[in-house]
Amino acid sequence: MIASFGVERKDIAKWAGLTSSIFSLAQSMTAVFWGRASDRLGRKPVIMTGLLCTMICFLMWGMVTSLPMAIAVRAMMGAGNGNVGIIRTMVAEMVTEKELQPRAFSVMPLVWSVGSVFGPAFGGLFAKPAEQWPGVFGNSTFFKKYPFAFPNLIGSIFFLISLTTAMLFLKETLQSKRHSRDWGLALGERVKEAFRDHPKRRAQRLRRYSLQDAEVQAPLLSANGPAKTATASIVETREKPKPLPISAVFSRQTSVNLVAYTFLALHSVAFDQALPVFLNYPVQEHTPENTWLPFVFSGGFGLNHAHIGAIFACEGVLSGLVQFLVFPLLCKRYGVLKCFRACVGVFPLVYIVTPFVVLIEHTTTRYAALGLVLIAKTCAVIVGFPCTTILLTNSAASLSILGTLNGFATTFSALGRATGPALTGAVFTWGVKHGIIGVPWWLLAFIATLGAVPALMVVEGDGPSGASSHADSDDEQDTEVDDEIAVDDDDDDELPGEAEDAPLGGNATRSQSSTSYGTL
Repeated sequence: MIASFGVERKDIAKWAGLTSSIFSLAQSMTAVFWGRASDRLGRKPVIMTGLLCTMICFLMWGMVTSLPMAIAVRAMMGAGNGNVGIIRTMVAEMVTEKELQPRAFSVMPLVWSVGSVFGPAFGGLFAKPAEQWPGVFGNSTFFKKYPFAFPNLIGSIFFLISLTTAMLFLKETLQSKRHSRDWGLALGERVKEAFRDHPKRRAQRLRRYSLQDAEVQAPLLSANGPAKTATASIVETREKPKPLPISAVFSRQTSVNLVAYTFLALHSVAFDQALPVFLNYPVQEHTPENTWLPFVFSGGFGLNHAHIGAIFACEGVLSGLVQFLVFPLLCKRYGVLKCFRACVGVFPLVYIVTPFVVLIEHTTTRYAALGLVLIAKTCAVIVGFPCTTILLTNSAASLSILGTLNGFATTFSALGRATGPALTGAVFTWGVKHGIIGVPWWLLAFIATLGAVPALMVVEGDGPSGASSHADSDDEQDTEVDDEIAVDDDDDDELPGEAEDAPLGGNATRSQSSTSYGTL
């Protein structure tokens, strides 16, 4: 796409890196705002806003015709979406048991891997439809003027499906907003009821009741007890918890984890940005005149966009398998911290070896070596990223600040993702001009080595303090009686067995209090 703007071949890597960096830089400027907004307004509305903004930017991206337009749209796309950190926050709020975290946090990268399989395939298959299928789109003025609009239109359809699904079925996980009225969920229930009442499905449906459902539907008095005249009044005195200041987000371990996460994002995303340019660069015959080992040599693989897309698709399939099948087992056997440190040690070795693959003259052996390098890098990324996410989550003091913390994590990682591709693209261009193709990869190896230092300082925490945080505790003290039920009775004597028969008295009260639904 960058080449279609009239950019010279030797400058494509530089401008591709800059365009990618603009997205990350804009995202870093707004990520804390989105995280803070999710702590105040709720996770669901912020996620839906991010999906809508990204869908609109996708449509705009498909109609970009110049490099300045591309940079502007990428900036808008980055600034309008902070969903990555917020989704991680929702996963942490739903799964607080440490032994279940590896499996839970592997779901989001698995979906990302599935996207990385179909994304490059869509881009390579549906780009320039007027040229690829002249019989179908050859007469379309729109697709001739905007050759990259078709794959982005397809991507926008997926965003529309995601936005609809979130509106109808996504439940709020923020504690202070969990009991608010959600018209989207109400509409979603109507939709589910329409399918649930189908005659062929009715016999197969079993309704599952949560603890809250059981408490809401339980009778106030025993049905077998004597009839009594009672007056019940429910008084709700819920107060919104006061958000903690931003300074409460940072501790020694959260700071160390943020630094480690930033380095990981910097060099891993920079590698992914430079790899397609490296694979597309023409093959060069190595002679004594242009090659002086171990540093002075050049050349690439000469692959077109279809072959590069196929390689990334295979990498995405491998990522999904490793993420869902191997990663939880590794964390269960060795622990999250040991797996993270092992991955951090693999990256410098992979980056050092990568450019030397082009020196292999035999074609099959060269591609086999490239495959081994990509497998090692993919496994390290797929295991390393969820590990650092789990470590960052467990370093938080409270769930009430987790959205803001993940906002800062997105900000710092976005700064890394902005710096890495821009720096690597510029260095790649310099290396091509001077016949030293390995310079960007060795630079990444140096950065990855620096990133291993904070990884050695990370200590695995015990996790956030459940749903009850500093602010939540204050809220519980201010509203000591959340739901007050007053029963007026002429007889003060308690009947035998009444405490056992009344579902919302005695033990039920303690059960409700322990599950943070309020005090009866």
